Amino acid sequence: MSPSTILTLLTNITRNTRFTLTTNYSTMSATKKTRTHPPYELLYWPSIPGRGEFIRLAFEASGVSYKDTSNESKDGINAVLACKADDLTIDSDGNPPAFAPPALRVPGEGKNGKALVLYQTPSILAYLGDKLGLAGEDEAEKHWILSHALTVLDLNNEVHDTHHPIAVGKYYEDQKEEALKKATDVRENRIPKFLGYFERILKGNEQGKGKYLVGGKLSYADTTLWHVLNGLKFAFPKEMEAREKEFTLIFETFYPSVQEENGLKEYLVSDRRQPYSMGIFRHYPELDRQ
Repeated sequence: MSPSTILTLLTNITRNTRFTLTTNYSTMSATKKTRTHPPYELLYWPSIPGRGEFIRLAFEASGVSYKDTSNESKDGINAVLACKADDLTIDSDGNPPAFAPPALRVPGEGKNGKALVLYQTPSILAYLGDKLGLAGEDEAEKHWILSHALTVLDLNNEVHDTHHPIAVGKYYEDQKEEALKKATDVRENRIPKFLGYFERILKGNEQGKGKYLVGGKLSYADTTLWHVLNGLKFAFPKEMEAREKEFTLIFETFYPSVQEENGLKEYLVSDRRQPYSMGIFRHYPELDRQ
């Protein structure tokens, strides 16, 4: 789809969405840790999990409050568009524009005490990992966690391309024949390759006992992998049901343990979690295992 089409779709979604900010987010703040962090602000498209969900899961797992601007305010989409405006060379705080959401605004952490604005999912996760206690216990673990997260995000991108293999700016229906071929390859070759790799990583991390990719505690690599697995279950339910029998450590130990982590457990069943729709993970039955 073209950028203008995406914007129109998001605008319509936003207009038709009831923003229950007072009830949902005031309740959330009561369960968060006492604020010892700056007021983090996530800038991402409204009403879809998308790549913004990787950032949300890190906040929820750590119990640190954040503002999800476009989902908390009817006019929040304007802040998202402003941070990536095509005519923007540098913002008022000295930050370069974001190429695309998600972006993270952190007041007081930029140049000369101004706000810092970061974009790119792995960059944001690497920044927050240290701040939120999700980046491991030492320098080696820090880099392993980043490496694993980047690998998961590679899979995330390949899944997206199953329904947009030719052009991001065109509708799925305009590239359906190619999508069938791409989805077949991703299901038959790429998904088992990635799952096989992470199954080995879990087995090799004795300290994690199958629950964590690195060390003996949750990291943003774990939440990132969990979200992609969850999205795959939505996009390719038949394929993933079959794969669960092959990768038992991932699906019988890792996957259920992550979603039972404090903070995540509550978030995943809350109204604040956005449902899958027309984002990265889409369910087209014809692309699934037949």
